[in-house]
Amino acid sequence: MTQPTPYPQHTALSLAASGVPVLPLRRGKVPFGNCTACADNACGGRPNMRVPGPCRCPAPCHAWAAATTDPAVIVSPAWAAAWRRAVCVGYHPGGADLTVVDLDDADAITWARTALPATRTVPTTRGEHWIYRGAMASRNAVRPGVDIKSTMAYARWLGPGVGAMVALSDAVRALAVKEPSPARRAPQALSGLLRGGHGECPHRTPAYLERGIAMAVQRITEASSAIHATVYAAFLAVLSRHGRCGCLTDTHVARLFTAAQAKGETARHCTDAWTNARTTLGL
Repeated sequence: MTQPTPYPQHTALSLAASGVPVLPLRRGKVPFGNCTACADNACGGRPNMRVPGPCRCPAPCHAWAAATTDPAVIVSPAWAAAWRRAVCVGYHPGGADLTVVDLDDADAITWARTALPATRTVPTTRGEHWIYRGAMASRNAVRPGVDIKSTMAYARWLGPGVGAMVALSDAVRALAVKEPSPARRAPQALSGLLRGGHGECPHRTPAYLERGIAMAVQRITEASSAIHATVYAAFLAVLSRHGRCGCLTDTHVARLFTAAQAKGETARHCTDAWTNARTTLGL
């Protein structure tokens, strides 16, 4: 006799079919913990939804980065075991080119009604999700009771909501912008980001490096969504090729940072993305 599909899994399959990357959430509305092989990110992780990392774990590890639209993964044995214990479905808004403004209470909703453009709304336990078309950087506590959930984040699926969804506005994007304080900015010299990299350079001509930098700059410049994730992926690609041989200079890094900041990234975000990429590669 065929067993019925668990309700969260059924919902997940329906969402995935419409292009929304999904993942199971356990009690507490949080992702399942990493398996033994992925504990402490020992597998290398999945740093970017659109550019998968070295991890090939069949289980729903790495929280938002495990979200998928592949029905074969969603019904796989490893995921099926998680769905049987899941209490609800999570999704990666940025992976679906969406941004969720999570309004946690009545005061936050009142503020949003005067400060943000009206869009599709979904009731939550204590407040509302306002959903916009377009992806951006995620950030918690942008103001009291307000979180931004888009790239590199997950949200709980609570239904399709009501109202017409509108495009992401500058008013919403501005919420995630947080410039570093002068005290933090002053010590950040680019040369400090180039530690290591003293191995033998395998590149026969400078043109190889130049092409790599130009391609990374183009990738960032042409990105229309998921900017934070795209910047990280571009940094990771450059460092994977040129991070160990010492050929990168302050000028190269400045070109990458300039391209990222032209797309709305702050200097702090650039530094964090560069440092995280180095850590991922063991540099």
